[in-house]
Amino acid sequence: MYRKRAQMSTVKNGHFSSRIGFIMAAAGSAVGVGNIWGFPTQAATHGGGAFLLVYLFLILVLGYPMLLAELMIGRHGQTNPADAMAKVATKPLAKKIGKAIGFISIITATLICTFYSILSGWFVSFAIAPVAELTGQTNVASWLMDFSLSRNLVFTLIFIAMVILVIRQGVQQGIERWSKRLMPMLLIILVAGVAYILTQPGAMQGLEVLLVPDFSRVFDADVLIGALGQTFFSLTIGTAAMMVYGAYLSQKEDLSKLTAYVTLTDTCVAFLAALMVLPAMYVAQHNGVQIFAEDGSLLNSDTLVFTVLPALFDTIGGISQYLLAITFFILMTIAGLTSAISIVEVPTSYLVEKTSLSRDKATLIVGSVVAVLSMVVVFNFELLFGFMITLTTERAQPLIALGIAIYLGWIWNRNQLISAIAAQDNVDTNSLFWKIWPWYVKYVCPVLIIMIIVQLIS
Repeated sequence: MYRKRAQMSTVKNGHFSSRIGFIMAAAGSAVGVGNIWGFPTQAATHGGGAFLLVYLFLILVLGYPMLLAELMIGRHGQTNPADAMAKVATKPLAKKIGKAIGFISIITATLICTFYSILSGWFVSFAIAPVAELTGQTNVASWLMDFSLSRNLVFTLIFIAMVILVIRQGVQQGIERWSKRLMPMLLIILVAGVAYILTQPGAMQGLEVLLVPDFSRVFDADVLIGALGQTFFSLTIGTAAMMVYGAYLSQKEDLSKLTAYVTLTDTCVAFLAALMVLPAMYVAQHNGVQIFAEDGSLLNSDTLVFTVLPALFDTIGGISQYLLAITFFILMTIAGLTSAISIVEVPTSYLVEKTSLSRDKATLIVGSVVAVLSMVVVFNFELLFGFMITLTTERAQPLIALGIAIYLGWIWNRNQLISAIAAQDNVDTNSLFWKIWPWYVKYVCPVLIIMIIVQLIS
């Protein structure tokens, strides 16, 4: 009965039609604002090349195994995160706890949408502002770029509407189709941005900072913890978005390869973003823009995207400054949109499976809830914006990921796990990888995640 219900849920939500569709959608989920801006600023703050080296190592030892774990549970369950986690367990109490972990992940995803929609709304307004300036609408341009209640309300709702428009079209016609369009566009803009920035005076200094590691800093606590956190959040581990996407995959797909493609794409985008943004900081400094304090620390790292780069664009002058500003903030908007699509799909898929609502109605309900919660945050910005970020990304996500690692390693019956692995095409369960991976997730990943939790709490 349980299996039949799970299969019915999958039919109701749909499947990805192709591997490339899944890879683009999953990579789009992982590639967000944290990659385009978070990674470069983390690298600038924590030693450049040393941070990059540690990050690449941690992506391999933590990011990839945990991403595979989420996809494996989601694909095994073929249903929403709550029921997928429950399906892993066999005892009644373990099923209830698993369902609770999955349900908390759904609530967490919904809460993440609140601040993410506000932030991404800013990117939309900053992308439009140069157009207003070019057409002589200076007052409109100032309103678009200034922090105000009205601006935040309007563009938060605009961004949520953009997400709803994609989600309501379903897995293949919405998520997959738009991911196939947006991800190549994001990569093209990134490569073009890198090519342009590296030709500017001062860029080579930033490139050197990024690519030449100071090995004496590799074991610094701030570098290790910064890279560990960035690894964890860059792949959206702990939001259940990947678990939902895993449910839309065929049981025959080799998840080890698909996960590798997604991880590689996400890492390449983060590296390209660093190749663009870090040199851009030094180009800005060369042009007279202050980016570092007297003690060498990065100024306003949280809001640098809205200060340093616009100041850099202004120093360029002419039509180029507007084109660069438009291009960069379109890039940021795409990154925000691809991630938001996967996050909003988490509560939407749950509502579609658990009720008789059509996807259209379920999407409108979820979008309305996110809009209302976002408005509450907008009206109480100083009190709630930072609180929402801390509650979800620094508290809930690591705990959810810990639960996922424990359930896959300790709760999921080993014979059932091996059967799920063996169901994949051209997979040998006796291969070294499939022998090591379950053990690794069982013992090593929980330790690494607990390290993140302890550091974040302290």
